[in-house]
Amino acid sequence: MSMILSASVVRVRDGLPLSASTDYEQSMGVQQCRKYFKTLSKKLAQLPDRCMLKAGQYNINFISSLGVSYMMLCTENYPSVLAFCFLDELQKEFITTYNMMRTNTAIRPYCFIEFDNFIQRTKQRYNNPRSLSTKINLADMQTEIKLRPPYQISMSELGSTNGFAHLSAAEFKGTGKISAAPHQRLEAVTLPGIVSFILSLLCGALNLIRGFHAIESLLQNEGEDFSYVIAFFLGTAACLYQCYLFLYCTGWRNVKSFLTFGLICLCNMYLYELRNLWQLFFHVTVGAFSALQIRLRQPQGKSPDYNV
Repeated sequence: MSMILSASVVRVRDGLPLSASTDYEQSMGVQQCRKYFKTLSKKLAQLPDRCMLKAGQYNINFISSLGVSYMMLCTENYPSVLAFCFLDELQKEFITTYNMMRTNTAIRPYCFIEFDNFIQRTKQRYNNPRSLSTKINLADMQTEIKLRPPYQISMSELGSTNGFAHLSAAEFKGTGKISAAPHQRLEAVTLPGIVSFILSLLCGALNLIRGFHAIESLLQNEGEDFSYVIAFFLGTAACLYQCYLFLYCTGWRNVKSFLTFGLICLCNMYLYELRNLWQLFFHVTVGAFSALQIRLRQPQGKSPDYNV
């Protein structure tokens, strides 16, 4: 018998489950598919907005929009057009009921568990096709799926060590969305982090301006030391690299931030004769503050009770 077995609502950026249906099916195949749910939840940010995974006798379908993904498990012979109509109905109701601020700031898993009532009612309707004949129009969804079919995820891709990072742009043709090579995501930006980023840009700009002035002075006076120009431009590069480290997750990120701060200190020590103590203190303090914010903004992790 073709039917929908399970459904859940998941936040895209970190895979946090926001709501899910109460499931009664406990077969081995369904239990395995629930594991696929968790694996896919961790990769949603790197996937197109409409996908399908064939898992033996079952299909997992999901759509993503506005930072939230709607996932469902159904038997393999359940019509795709009905599956995506079901997901579309969940999406419209969830967007209407909850605003983006609430979904973005949610911390605990299943904090919108009351949405399960709507999921269950809708699932019952879609498991009884007779009740749908006069309530939904399948023509629009059929046309949309024909024009932009869901991306088919293979089991080999699901189990690959590096997730979906190696999918080419050609493989995403027809999905309506091309996924760039993913970086590991960092935690949300805080107000001190924004301040440090702006101050680092300011210090970089000040160093750049002083560097051009040093070049002008060098051209006008042959006795000027060219090493000051190098120190100013190295200071600019170090400040901009701190901004880059704050925004993106790279290998040895904390070590790089420490070495960059060390370079800022060395440049300002060398420029001691051209800057007063307050200027030196400002540049070194901003460098230390930025290094601290880089250290504090760690890669995203799951909340301790994610799998509860």
